[in-house]
Order: sequence, then structure tokens, then C-alpha cells
Amino acid sequence: MAKHREKEPLDIVHQNAIRVETIMKELRHQKLYTQFNINPFKKLHIWTDKPMSKVTYEKEQEDPAFIQAIQKASLEPTKKYSHPQTEAQEIGWLSTPLIATDRCDRRLNFPRQNSEITKYMDAAWRLKEQTQNMR
Repeated sequence: MAKHREKEPLDIVHQNAIRVETIMKELRHQKLYTQFNINPFKKLHIWTDKPMSKVTYEKEQEDPAFIQAIQKASLEPTKKYSHPQTEAQEIGWLSTPLIATDRCDRRLNFPRQNSEITKYMDAAWRLKEQTQNMR
């Protein structure tokens, strides 16, 4: 039978060496970002200050590229892109009618028409509603 050897607990020096090696690996792949921007594709919620606060802010120069990115993100998809980006956008992408509507053209315009029976039932339902509301 094979005897199981128990591991000796790591001492503080070995634990510190492992920690240093881990930190060095992390620092090799770390990127330092110093320029921060608001994501133009997320909805921006602006909170106002309290009415009685005495803080005054200096108006800073606005970045035109940032303002343009925010305005482009708020546009509807048909103005942002030349063609649909997803399958769901394909439905209704071309929303302009193919032909101009003409109300005088009897071939395409079918207005609601009431016959004598529908006029009679309309009046009967109106009368029934009025009598029920009076009760």
C-alpha cells in the first residue's frame, strides 16, 4: 500500500511569493484609462441639484464629438443606419407607403357604410344605454 504524504502548510514566505507573482501577472495585462466618457448608447438620467444649494459651477467647454455621439445615439434606427442591423428591424424598416393614398379613388378606399338595419340597431343600443344610465 502506498502511504499518503500530507502536504506541509505553506509558510508566509511562499504565500508572499505566490501573491507577488499573481500581482505581476495582473499588472502585465492592465491598461490605465485616464479619459472617461459617458456611454452614448445608454439612456442618460440627469439629476438636478437641491434648490437651496449654494454651489456654483463653471461652464466648461463642451466636446463637439461627444455631443455628436450623444445625438446620433438618440436617433431612430432608420436615420442611424442605411439598412437594418437585426432581423427584427427588417419588419417595418421601409415604412413609407408604396403609393399615395387618394380618398376619392373607389378602388382602394372603402369607407364605412351603414345600412337601414345597422342604423336601427345603432339607435336601439343608444336608447338602451340611456335608459340604463338613468336608473
